[in-house]
Amino acid sequence: MAASPAEYVTHHLKHLSSGHDDAFITMSAWHIDTLIISTLLGLAFLTLFRIAAVRATEGVPGKLQNFVEILVEFVDNSVKDSFHGNRAFIAPLALTIFCWVFLWNCMDLLPVDGIPLLWAQIYGAMGHDPAHAYIRVVPSADMSATFALSISVFILIFVYSFKGKGVKGFTVEFLTHPFGAKLLPANVILNTVEYLAKPMSLALRLFGNLYAGELIFILIALLPWWAQIIPGLGWAIFHILVVTLQSFIFMTLTIVYLSMAYEHH
Repeated sequence: MAASPAEYVTHHLKHLSSGHDDAFITMSAWHIDTLIISTLLGLAFLTLFRIAAVRATEGVPGKLQNFVEILVEFVDNSVKDSFHGNRAFIAPLALTIFCWVFLWNCMDLLPVDGIPLLWAQIYGAMGHDPAHAYIRVVPSADMSATFALSISVFILIFVYSFKGKGVKGFTVEFLTHPFGAKLLPANVILNTVEYLAKPMSLALRLFGNLYAGELIFILIALLPWWAQIIPGLGWAIFHILVVTLQSFIFMTLTIVYLSMAYEHH
C-alpha cells in the first residue's frame, strides 16, 4: 500500500483501467472496476426481485415479498404523481434506476481498505506488483458511470418528446417555446441549454455527492484506528441519508424530465 498520506489517497482514487487514465471521465480507457461492480450489483438487484416474484404468495407475504411490494408501490406512486401517460415502461425504469443507483451508493459504506486489500492480494498472486493494484468500488463516484446513466435518460427524453408530441410538435415547441416564433433564435438557445442541463445536472449531482463521501471516508481512514471510530460512525450514519436521498433524486428527476418531454406546452 501507499507509504504517505498523499500516496494513500491517490492510490484509492485510481481505477482499475484498461489503459493509462488519470481523468475523472475518459473515452480512451475503460474503467473495468466500475463496469464489473455495476454489472454485479445489477444482477444482484434482478436476482433479488426475481426470487421475490417466484416466492410471492396470495396469503401472508414473507419479509422479502413485503419489502419488494412496499418498494414497488412507493416507486409506482411516485410515477403516478408526476407522469400522466402510459406507465408500462416508466415505472419499471424508475424502479431500476432507484435500486441500481442505491446499490451503487451503498458501496461507499464498505470499509475503505476491505476490497482494495483483497484485490492487492489477488493481484500479487497473479505475479503483479500489489502496489499497482488499483480498484474503486463506488460506481457513482465515477463520472463515467453517472454520465452514462444520465445520457441514457437524455436519449429517453427525446424518445418521449417524439412519442408525446410527434416530430412536428417537438420541432414547433423547440423553435417557438417560450417566447413565440418572433424570437426563434432566443428560443433555440434557451431550449438547447435546458436540454443539455438535464443530463449534466443528473450526472454531476450524483457524482459530486458520492465522490465527496468517498473522499471523506478515505481521509478518515488515514487516522489511527482508535481515532476512526467516532468520525467514521458519524459520517456513515449521515451518509446513509445521502445514499438514499441521491437515489431518490435521480429517480424523481428522471420521471419529471420524461413527463415534461411527453406533455404538450
